[in-house]
Amino acid sequence: MTTNLKHGLVTEGAKQHIAFYLYQQFNMLPFISAVEPLRIANRRAGERLYQWSAVTADGKAVIASNGMPLQPQFSIDNAPKFDMVFVCGPFDPTEINHPETLNWLKQQARHDILIGGLETGSFILAKAGLLEKVPSTAHWEILPQFENDFPELDISADVFETEGNRLTCAGGAAAIDAMLYLIEQEHGHELAASVADSMIYSDVRSPDQPQRMNLQARTGVNHPTLLECIELMEANIEEPLTPDELANLIGVSKRQIERLFQRYLQATPGRYYLALRLDAAHNLLQNSVIKVVEVALACGFKSSGHFSNCYQSRYGITPREVRKI
Repeated sequence: MTTNLKHGLVTEGAKQHIAFYLYQQFNMLPFISAVEPLRIANRRAGERLYQWSAVTADGKAVIASNGMPLQPQFSIDNAPKFDMVFVCGPFDPTEINHPETLNWLKQQARHDILIGGLETGSFILAKAGLLEKVPSTAHWEILPQFENDFPELDISADVFETEGNRLTCAGGAAAIDAMLYLIEQEHGHELAASVADSMIYSDVRSPDQPQRMNLQARTGVNHPTLLECIELMEANIEEPLTPDELANLIGVSKRQIERLFQRYLQATPGRYYLALRLDAAHNLLQNSVIKVVEVALACGFKSSGHFSNCYQSRYGITPREVRKI
């Protein structure tokens, strides 16, 4: 056993012992983003606040989605009692199929401890029946599949959601925000701010903030009328607005909209709108198992043939071929 408070590494005697359950092909970024704030909290406080252990189904090493192996400390059969459990799900949430894991999580929940899901870990918690009557979230790329699989849940697109003994997180760097929130709740704002400062993490997000960058940052556009038009387009993918409807809603002429798109984006409004719909379809095809015909309808295409032709023109591959990769 090793404790090195200079580095913040604690492997015994901490006030809280936290488990990270790692599913095969788990995403490394949310795992690291969750562990490092805990280590730095120990270091900045000069106390044994947190220790953590990796747990896998059988105690054998798992391979992350980036190809890196990780050797756990425990299997679900020999794991000790934990104070918190966070689940790191697989890159592809449709591959979740391990009843023993779900049973273990249900057993952990009976201990009245905090159980969290990082990124696709939310799918595992939902499959275990641990997200009923509490708000939950997942990464924006997989939210459509999450909503499709669990229509009865209260699902948001926020950075993270927490209520009672449940916490779900969008994943990625959002796990930093979630851990800073927990550190603040347990040990005060000063320590949480010190951890964030040490990580050079200057923009700490609250739970209810959106996951994605704001529209201006994503597009590089700062013209308010053009931004309003793009926002309307993004909000109306399934039932695309006509040029007249866009102009009327914004209160400018179609010609003015055309000039703005040409000046700032070097594209026509129609072509830009089509690209948005195809990008939405691309995300659904890559990150869900929703049928191709339903993807087409969800992205405003009334004809599967037209959708396939437009998609192939943009990506050089048909929608059905994407599903075979």
